[in-house]
Amino acid sequence: MKRLLRLFAALLLLLALAAAGVWYAFPRYAQHLVDRALQESGVKARLHDPGRPGLSGVNFGRLDLEFRTPADSCGSSPSVYSSTIHGGRISWKPAPSDGSSSWQFPVTVTMRADSLTVVQKPSGVAFSDENPVLSAGLIVLGRPGATPGFLPRSIVYAIEDGRLSSGEIEFRGISYTVSIADEKSWVQPPSRLTVADVFSGEEKIPLSDFRATFGAPQDPARPCVATLTDCSIDLFGIRAATPAIEYDQQERSAAFSLDVENVPLAGLPGFGSANPAKPFATGFLSGRIPVEYRDSTIAIRNAVIRASSDTRLAYYASGGTPWLTVEAAAGSGTTALFENLNATLTLNRHEGAAQNISLNGFSCAFLGGTLSSGPSRYDPGQKSTSLTLTLRRAALPERLRLHGAFDGSLRGTLSGTVPLSLKNGGLSIRNARLTSGGSGSVRHDPPGKKTDERQTLLGTPRNDATYVYSEPVLRISRTFGGRTTVDFTLASLARETSGGELQLYSPEGRLVLWGNRNTPSLISLSGFSAGFMGGSVAVDTLDYDMNGQTASTVLILEDIPLQKLLDLQGMKKIRATGTVGGNIPVVMGEGRFEIAAGQMDAVQTGRIVYETTPEEREAANQSLRFTYEALSNFLYSELASSISMKPDGQSSIRLQLRGVNPSFQDGRPVHLNLNVEQNLLDLLRSLTISTSIEKAISEKNRK
Repeated sequence: MKRLLRLFAALLLLLALAAAGVWYAFPRYAQHLVDRALQESGVKARLHDPGRPGLSGVNFGRLDLEFRTPADSCGSSPSVYSSTIHGGRISWKPAPSDGSSSWQFPVTVTMRADSLTVVQKPSGVAFSDENPVLSAGLIVLGRPGATPGFLPRSIVYAIEDGRLSSGEIEFRGISYTVSIADEKSWVQPPSRLTVADVFSGEEKIPLSDFRATFGAPQDPARPCVATLTDCSIDLFGIRAATPAIEYDQQERSAAFSLDVENVPLAGLPGFGSANPAKPFATGFLSGRIPVEYRDSTIAIRNAVIRASSDTRLAYYASGGTPWLTVEAAAGSGTTALFENLNATLTLNRHEGAAQNISLNGFSCAFLGGTLSSGPSRYDPGQKSTSLTLTLRRAALPERLRLHGAFDGSLRGTLSGTVPLSLKNGGLSIRNARLTSGGSGSVRHDPPGKKTDERQTLLGTPRNDATYVYSEPVLRISRTFGGRTTVDFTLASLARETSGGELQLYSPEGRLVLWGNRNTPSLISLSGFSAGFMGGSVAVDTLDYDMNGQTASTVLILEDIPLQKLLDLQGMKKIRATGTVGGNIPVVMGEGRFEIAAGQMDAVQTGRIVYETTPEEREAANQSLRFTYEALSNFLYSELASSISMKPDGQSSIRLQLRGVNPSFQDGRPVHLNLNVEQNLLDLLRSLTISTSIEKAISEKNRK
């Protein structure tokens, strides 16, 4: 660049001197004068459409320059530089003289143009600038009887919005001031260099606002090393800085460390929030990223990223209060989020043009475990990439915090694979699989009167209820539109209250979140099943609206041992075999339930034995004694029931029992029809009606 500028200055002076001598014939002889002036310089110049000079300058249509540079000791091969200047004007004016000689005339020559381009061959690197302004300070040397000579004194070229391209990669918004002078041995002093944006083709890539100080003098002991100081750049929205970058022109390599300080997590792509009152991400990231650069490859070695104590992701309930947060920091102060981070980025080219960026060897320590990725490629044109993250024994569950009516202790580590696709700022996940050998417990204490013992069906929220899970396995998929599917299995899920424990074994099912754009608060559960009380419970589909707290579904109960239902109520006198099952339609709203036309029938018939003592039989009236004897060894062939319940818990149960007692009245058939009217909420909690049956039998036989 320095040599090119000095050649420009010489050419400008020659044009100015020639213009002064041959004003009228200048357009005809200008090219000849230029050729004579440059015939021994190795520079080729072609002047197009020169104008007639005025007292202070001359215009020209286009100026083409070409010159060669030899190979140097720093590994640079011979190069050819071609430059084109369009719509130029060369102006001159006398400069103040120091009076040292009457034969020396200081002159300031300025060139303004519409555009300037410089192309280096064979590399194809091209520089362009719109409306460039180049100024040169010259000394005209008077020579009696001879053509005057000239002596360059200084050159200034202030680049304000330049562009530099190499293949598909283009650096835009370049700002740098070239200022060299004879009195400073033509050495470029340090000047601030900025690059606004980096593009691949017409697509902007996530590198911007590069700033550095560059200039001479360089280290004489290392003449091939160019040093940039006080450097900073935006990488994917993160502001990173380094004190110095040293580039070895022979090795085409550089090594430096980028320092990242107090980067707001909310400012990173994908972490912003449209509602300032409900920020999705808070806190700051800091760290150090050691970088090694060689040719088109960037290697990151042992980087560390730390999170401030308030760094978290938050998910909100419909009322605007957070119900789940993911805490990045374990306690006060900063916490190392990623350690020993290593990765290799390579800019791949095809026929000299940038094609894509490949990522290899990504790995790091993450939350006590490791995080790694297989090879992947980023297409700058499509803004897309696909990769598979592998997570091993990361203590992520311990960073989850529940709020409001929930609190809990989540333990264990998380392992698995997460295939990701990124395109145009969107994110998709395809069949991610995460497993944990740990367990955890979540306590739910909804607001309300502590004395209210009513609860809802099958372990949903109730005062002071604790849910204990173990060994979760998750399969997660997400579309670019946000629809998220979670297939889950657990080793066990228990609900514990002061009234007892409800245990589900091997529960599994599918959750769909954000599947309906018109109703983003809708959560869909499908294909749910679990082992329950020796049988099973299932739900085909359930759509739950978190805002309205509404849903409707059908609980499917199969092969529930009748004895289990009796044991829940502590019935010591009744022993039974056989199983029951049925369908219970449930409508939920505002935390309350309604059942319409539910039914439970015997799946496998069996025996009911009602044990009584001689004293109880003696004290009973004739009708009750008759019932005791009939149920002392009752073989039932039919057990059918219908159940309905209003939202306030008032229920109606109709029960039919048919069967025989071989030892009672020669085994004659016994048929019982029972109607029970009462509040069923407590009975639904234990899924038993044995106490009501006993009471109903006693009351019927007293009549």
